[in-house]
Amino acid sequence: MTGVGLTALGVAAGRAMETHSEGALVSDPFAEAFVRAAAPPKPMPTRLEDVGDDEDQVMSWTSMATYMGVRSRYFDERLAAAAEAGASQIVLLAAGLDARAYRMSWPESVTVFELDAPKVLAFKDAVLAGRGVRAGAQRRTVAVDLRNEWTGALRQAGFDPARPSAWLAEGLMMFLPNAAKERLLRIVGDLTVPGSSLEVEYVEGMAAIRRDPQFQRRRAQMSERMGLDVTDLWPDEPDFPLGDWLREHGWTVSTDYVVDVTGRYGRRLEDESMFPPRSGAFVSARK
Repeated sequence: MTGVGLTALGVAAGRAMETHSEGALVSDPFAEAFVRAAAPPKPMPTRLEDVGDDEDQVMSWTSMATYMGVRSRYFDERLAAAAEAGASQIVLLAAGLDARAYRMSWPESVTVFELDAPKVLAFKDAVLAGRGVRAGAQRRTVAVDLRNEWTGALRQAGFDPARPSAWLAEGLMMFLPNAAKERLLRIVGDLTVPGSSLEVEYVEGMAAIRRDPQFQRRRAQMSERMGLDVTDLWPDEPDFPLGDWLREHGWTVSTDYVVDVTGRYGRRLEDESMFPPRSGAFVSARK
């Protein structure tokens, strides 16, 4: 219930609120259970009607729910398309509290690998076991610290680098220093063959966002509600040239900006001062 783990719980709260909203973009029946089981130090709503009447809170939590719906729906669609195209291995880097192996329909040949810290995976497994649910795909958990060597553990779990795979880095890159970003991308490149794909949630201009007065005000409000200032977890470095780096290393790259994807889904983000809608991007790369 500290640091990045607390942000993962906030993400689950956002998915839960979106799940219970009219015309939801994602259906995650497990997100609310994770929030309730974790009992965070500051309560997090799992339904928009629980937010209260404060206008700022309603705007922030509504935008959080919409963004999590947009993000989840987008990457769900990309991973499902990759699986249908022949990628039989789905690798979720820092899988967090999302339960794609359970809530999505997968071809029988697909194995979903979830990489995250041991405590995160243990907590997730305990909550899911308590609900008596079964995964819709072969699911392999890989308890690792992504800051250390983890490829051996992934191989031991059954990952075959000679077969096409689809990778997802969601809610991860903004917390990594540039050297760690590059190291992660090199490892993924070494473990993938032609026909593989990589999906990345990315935030542009993070240094400028930090200095923006409107963002600072919203950040302070969200920090008070969650008990965490997420920007304390951001490395204070220049932007990493994600798209250029991937192209230089053999990937074909396309970028969708969050604000455009949100519009395509027929939605809008109420609070456009927060970083995901304003400068957030979903980067898709294919070998």
